[in-house]
Amino acid sequence: MSLPSLDQLLLIVPAFVIAITIHEASHALVATLLGDPLPKTQGRLTLNPLRHLDPFGSILLIIYGFGWGKPVYVDGRYFRGNPVRSMALVSLAGPLSNLLLAGLQAVGLRIAPQALLGAPELFLAIYTYTILVNIVLAVFNMIPLPPLDGFSILMGVLPTKLASKLGPLYRYGPVILLALFILPGLPGPLGIDVLGPVIDPARLFLQHLFLGW
Repeated sequence: MSLPSLDQLLLIVPAFVIAITIHEASHALVATLLGDPLPKTQGRLTLNPLRHLDPFGSILLIIYGFGWGKPVYVDGRYFRGNPVRSMALVSLAGPLSNLLLAGLQAVGLRIAPQALLGAPELFLAIYTYTILVNIVLAVFNMIPLPPLDGFSILMGVLPTKLASKLGPLYRYGPVILLALFILPGLPGPLGIDVLGPVIDPARLFLQHLFLGW
């Protein structure tokens, strides 16, 4: 994995900070609306990036150009209604917020292009890259493997008996996900990119929908 250049970091870091902040803050907001006081007591009901950045994930973001935020911890016992369905709504809030932000920014490019084109080149580049990062973050998090949001969403819509059979994935999901990241870098026939073919069709569709390219 090649290290990002300084020019790339000037785009990657602000874009990821914005995307991760809106993602995690949306988890906290929906959990709070559903009755859980924990996100607020943890100081996560805010758009302050410092409350949502994970130290190790931030270091990897600077070194490799990809990282993650600090998970929002919730207590399903406080949720109103079905706790599994409520957890699915909390999980959906993260990817959905990224898509909403990307969509709003894309509208800005379409309805006020002259104003944006008159902005400094670096700002315009970060603005556009933030749209792309929000799309990637949303699509990636919809993969139905724990600890990603897609798994909680899947558990919330499946029949109870079927969902219970997927329970062991809570233990093995993170290991499977890590293996999927490592596979492309392995030599020979083991070097298989599984995540790319899963993510790219949806990413490219949304990119074309929002940006037209």
